[in-house]
Amino acid sequence: MKAIMVMFDSLNRHMLEPYGCRWTHTPNFERLAQHAVTFDNCWVGSMPCMPARRELHTGRYNFLHRSWGPLEPFDDSMPQALREAGVHTHLVSDHYHYWEDGGATYHQRYTTWDCVRGQEGDGWKALVGRDAVPGGCLNVCGEPQDNWVGQDFVNRAFMPTPRDQPQFQTFDRGLEFLRDNHAQDNWFLQLETFDPHEPFFAQPPYAEEYPDSYTGPLCDWPDYRPVSKSDSPELIRHLRSEYARVLSMCDENLGRVLDAMDEYDLWKDTMLIVNTDHGFLLAEHGQWAKCHCPFYAEVAHTPLFVWDPRGQKRGTRSQQLVQTIDLPATLLEFFGQPLFADMQGRPLRGVMERDEPIHEGALFGLFGGQVCCTDGEWVYMRSPGRENAPRYEYTLMPTRHGGRRAFMSNEVLRTARLVEPLPFSKGVPVLRVESRGAVSQAAYPTMLFCMRADPGQEQPVQDEAQERRMTALLKEMMRRSDAPAEQYKRLGLD
Repeated sequence: MKAIMVMFDSLNRHMLEPYGCRWTHTPNFERLAQHAVTFDNCWVGSMPCMPARRELHTGRYNFLHRSWGPLEPFDDSMPQALREAGVHTHLVSDHYHYWEDGGATYHQRYTTWDCVRGQEGDGWKALVGRDAVPGGCLNVCGEPQDNWVGQDFVNRAFMPTPRDQPQFQTFDRGLEFLRDNHAQDNWFLQLETFDPHEPFFAQPPYAEEYPDSYTGPLCDWPDYRPVSKSDSPELIRHLRSEYARVLSMCDENLGRVLDAMDEYDLWKDTMLIVNTDHGFLLAEHGQWAKCHCPFYAEVAHTPLFVWDPRGQKRGTRSQQLVQTIDLPATLLEFFGQPLFADMQGRPLRGVMERDEPIHEGALFGLFGGQVCCTDGEWVYMRSPGRENAPRYEYTLMPTRHGGRRAFMSNEVLRTARLVEPLPFSKGVPVLRVESRGAVSQAAYPTMLFCMRADPGQEQPVQDEAQERRMTALLKEMMRRSDAPAEQYKRLGLD
């Protein structure tokens, strides 16, 4: 058995032709949809990047217990379990957070791995004492320049053509793996690119593919904030076009994988999963990006395509509720391995072959922010009280997202207390640390939406009966996820 996962970051389903978009050019995504099952009701779980990847290893939510961080010593890992069962697991990625303090423990779970450098503000190339940022540049959307943005332009200086960009390099190395190993058995390739995550750096010919009327300073990196009065309609259209340009590059490279599937006749015995960690807001709902605001469908309702050579289901669509946590379960089942005892995800085989439901509800959210749930039709976004307290993180790996030094601060670590094991920590005690600071997403009101009647989530619903029902579902899902007691308290659910 063989399997390939092609994972994009910040891939918005609303911008793909198989999901109804008519102004972007994504012929290879359309080609994929004709050869796979397209899932119409797939949702995120733990947000954002590294929490989602922790789910890809463990198959369970983690955002109720901690924020961005590494795999924990007690975590189960799908790639490691496959490796230990004799399946060669290989990671090729330019997602540089894997190699930072707040990631760090993921790539070693694979048999082999390949790191491609240069995305975003990755500390890769050096131009000492020289400013690589173009004059008048608006990145990040008018915010003051910092070393992160400057480093990004230093990196770009070493990418004279699209073939030199990390995305192409990542797919080149993934295709190299397929060239060298397609005739072998028992392997899993995770081919993962940071694109189309911001900044939306696209060179010719992609830059000419979506012309727009914007004539201002260079701007291809929207900030995480509400849309402001200074964001002109031309700038908004421009940033959407910039995203679409990078998306076209993603589509081209996806096509190279599909070509390899054809060339090596892999469709007969190789599972193919094409997925993402989350989407991205491009001024919809008056917001840019994610995490600082509610997880609207542009972020939380994600694309997913799966080809399973056993069932041979192609060109079909599924309306069943599925999530990121189901992907590691699907791969374990495909390779004939048992699911982890603590795994919340379920294999997708029955969904694809027999249209079997596997979830009555799905949780998603950000640590310290809203806790959301959906039953596939209704979406409930529950906000905490004004205090948003108490909040504790549970970890044995006290690092987080934060650039060059991503350790939890000494001030936070002074609050650390060793507490009883979590239900899923294999009997291992954990550190409980106070979570401090405001979480801007938590300041938004609780909202209820009916996706069937209002797929754009334009009008929150005021329906006491539905809110009671969704609140009950939320509490039950939290209970099944071993949510700490303080989570109920901060959400007013105790």
